[in-house]
Amino acid sequence: MTMSDARGTRERLVVIGGDAAGMSAASQARRLRGPDELEIVAFERGHFTSFSACGIPYWVGGDVPDRDRLIARTAEEHRARDIDLRLRTEVTELDLDRGRVRARDVDSGAESWTSYDKLVIATGARPIRPELPGMDAPGVHGVQTLDDGQALLDTLSRTRGRRAVVVGAGYIGVEMAEAMLHRGYEVTVVNRGAEPMATLDPDMGRLVREAMEGMGITMVNDAEVTELLTGDDGGVRAVATEDAEYPADVVVLGIGVRPETTLARAAGLPLGEHGGLLTDRSMRVRGYENIWAGGDCVEVLDLVSGQQRHIPLGTHANKHGQIIGAGAGGGYATFPGVVGTAVSKVCDLEIARTGLREKDAHRVGLRFESVTIESTSRAGYYPNASPMTVKMLAELRTGRLLGVQIVGREGAGKRVDIAAVALTAGMTVDQMTTLDLGYAPPFSPVWDPVLVAARKAATKIRATV
Repeated sequence: MTMSDARGTRERLVVIGGDAAGMSAASQARRLRGPDELEIVAFERGHFTSFSACGIPYWVGGDVPDRDRLIARTAEEHRARDIDLRLRTEVTELDLDRGRVRARDVDSGAESWTSYDKLVIATGARPIRPELPGMDAPGVHGVQTLDDGQALLDTLSRTRGRRAVVVGAGYIGVEMAEAMLHRGYEVTVVNRGAEPMATLDPDMGRLVREAMEGMGITMVNDAEVTELLTGDDGGVRAVATEDAEYPADVVVLGIGVRPETTLARAAGLPLGEHGGLLTDRSMRVRGYENIWAGGDCVEVLDLVSGQQRHIPLGTHANKHGQIIGAGAGGGYATFPGVVGTAVSKVCDLEIARTGLREKDAHRVGLRFESVTIESTSRAGYYPNASPMTVKMLAELRTGRLLGVQIVGREGAGKRVDIAAVALTAGMTVDQMTTLDLGYAPPFSPVWDPVLVAARKAATKIRATV
């Protein structure tokens, strides 16, 4: 007898994780099937659901004045749509043989089993938190959830000193450096890499470092944190590396994240090279007809390299949720893959990338040419035109676009979308040169910077044939 047999004709969908992928899946499934046909139970271990983690640095920095503005849909709104959403409830075990999950009430510790006919795993990612002395000291904060953001703000309200150290210089690291700068802190960024933003090639990362230093941020590169030093009160007082100590009244961790697949691993579900769950095109876990997974806990197909990657972004998670919800609700949809587009900023500097870096192309055996051009966001004679650097990679012989990186001021970041579309379409750099992009002096030079880079890359490719 199946679980649905025991409940009559109504099936039960259990969702683990109440943020972008999980609740998008639940909502889409509910659109397709009413509560008389499908019961939906969702578990979320935190206090909030359907929130924008990407907005946390801007809330901490004061650009977003209210935490609730980061919540797309409240728990009450989900429940009003007949979704049984259980906050502060953590799933601790998957029993695949019997089709059930064990959950624990975070506050009371009470545990119970819930059966399912269909299961969605949307457990997200967990921040990397090295096991170093002092890592758990008061004043040391990660920023993954709204609870994390609130805890950091609470610390800032109590802290008398004005020295902040950010560990890590990826997206979260540079965005939190800006947030601390906006709050009037003296900011030091300690980074293990040669340059910030390892998602860029080092020559483009250098531009980011130079700009951040120009903003008054102290950049410490090629530095491995060995210990977080504490004071007499037990709170953090400095970040130590092999060569120096950097005084800190607050420490923010921006080292990156890993797929949160502890439950999946224990249950024997298939994981990829990067530790994320492996799914098919419809986001079903490989080999399991009634289990789906999406969001930051899965690996996705890179359309440029043809390999699986872990790319934890809210844009992907929401799309995954829509596709999962369609499948779980009796419909059909697929997720084709990604090209790895991301954009960020630190103060007025915009940073964008899509496709492959040089080391990515080398790793998968692609031969390529790269070009870098300097241009401006507007016609050079138009007021407030700002400089922009565009780097482009194209495959030898074919001229296929492989990747683009952009660093500049206002108007730079979203230009990467041109390249993202070209990558998805499999365009060559020669084809890109004829794209009919919008032009007016307040918005672009006659030749848009992305097209200038494409033209230079096409010329270089032709010279090698």
